[in-house]
Amino acid sequence: MALGIAGAVLLASGCTGGGGTGGGAAPTEESGPLTEFTSQELAWGDCEEGGSEVECAVYEVPMDYGDLDGERIEIAVKRLPAAGNDPLGSLLINPGGPGGSGYDYVDHAAFGISEDVRERFDVVGFDPRGVGRSSPLTCLDAEEIDDFLGVEVTDGPGDDVEDAAEIVQSSQEFVKACETNAPDLMRHMGTADVARDMDVLRALVGDERLTYLGASYGTHIGAQYADQFPERVRALVLDGAVDPSQEQLDMSVEQATGFETALRAFVADCVTRSDCPLGGPGTSVDEGVAALDAFLDEATERPLANSADDREVNGARAELGVLAALYTESWWPRVREALTAAIEDGDGTGLVLLGDDLYGRADTEEYENSTAALIAVNCSDSASPREVEEYAEAAEEAGEESPIFGPMLAWGALPCAYWPEEAVADGGELTAAGADPIMVVGTTRDSATPYAWAEALAEQLEPGFLVTRDGDGHTGYRMGDACVDAMVDAYLIDLAVPEDGMACA
Repeated sequence: MALGIAGAVLLASGCTGGGGTGGGAAPTEESGPLTEFTSQELAWGDCEEGGSEVECAVYEVPMDYGDLDGERIEIAVKRLPAAGNDPLGSLLINPGGPGGSGYDYVDHAAFGISEDVRERFDVVGFDPRGVGRSSPLTCLDAEEIDDFLGVEVTDGPGDDVEDAAEIVQSSQEFVKACETNAPDLMRHMGTADVARDMDVLRALVGDERLTYLGASYGTHIGAQYADQFPERVRALVLDGAVDPSQEQLDMSVEQATGFETALRAFVADCVTRSDCPLGGPGTSVDEGVAALDAFLDEATERPLANSADDREVNGARAELGVLAALYTESWWPRVREALTAAIEDGDGTGLVLLGDDLYGRADTEEYENSTAALIAVNCSDSASPREVEEYAEAAEEAGEESPIFGPMLAWGALPCAYWPEEAVADGGELTAAGADPIMVVGTTRDSATPYAWAEALAEQLEPGFLVTRDGDGHTGYRMGDACVDAMVDAYLIDLAVPEDGMACA
């Protein structure tokens, strides 16, 4: 079985953490120290991209909230002004990652946010610290990232430490590159600091309390914010929730259950079709999954052709392409087409391009920096084991839940074994005691953030309440369920709180 190192560096989810890396309680503008930052003026102007209706600006925050006189970093922000004449304020947004661009997400507001909400709110997105346009963290260049994502373990279920030597070396080299290129920034990438940056932005846009929509890892930003600034919560929608109580490696193992559920849903749909490359009508889901497993093993032994560039489409890169199907049903046809070309013609081009889409590889010369940001945030937000043997054991456990993807998820967390210990937060539950009601949205067959995580977060947050979408794909809002969409919109606009545990069929 081909096991790539990429598992934990492509998931559109976050990791955990209760503490910050700046030391002490979060300072506020009311207490004085942050006045210099919260009194900045956002000089809104034209954007380089995104159309004439949006406006862009930058603001500064301290790299280290424990040293307000030290180095500063810039945060890039984009705004789509409210379409109506009676705005309620700003809706801050984050699409997940870690490493996802809230700045770019504003350009997709027409698809991701209802017209009613856009009528009443300025939609404001920002690139979190170290991401995209916000003093980006860079560790590896494009060629090195290609090599990093293409690393495989090829023996057994992925629990052989000796066979993991290449993954160990690659993980160590990644962290060393971060130390070389950004030794200070890599130590201040945690979500607790991102939440503080967001509170500065809340003040700069003139809102007394925060209205926020966070998806996937973005739920962790929102939960951290509510825990640090409960009195400043107006309405938070946390969609596709992360469970803050888990450590990074444990989350990687538990994610295997979500990916296995999503994989089987994809295969179940595929085998009803006469053109399914995993077997047509009459093929069972187990048989279809076995056919996919056999194909990936074959790609490990004999890599596929690639007409896009000179990258070898081995088992690890083929897996990345298949994983694209597990995030949203809208990608299922494209993944089926790519699998057909790979299985029937030996052409892996479609699969490698799907993997590029997941990783923000816009062309052959560069990636977005989402891979570096994702690893840095994951490794900063909670403790991880320091012994390789523990990752091997986790890979074996994850393989029992998801034989194809589980070991990859566990081994993908290995860079955190080498992350500077002083940069790692303590982690733990987030309660947001004293905050107004907070909406948590969970999807029953979510791949990247299992439904159990939404249940856990809603339970941990003292003011949390759960809305359930029964469906496939990652996240719930604007995913085709009118019931969920109506509940989210009513909560954001009117602060309407449905019965806890409200499910939408």
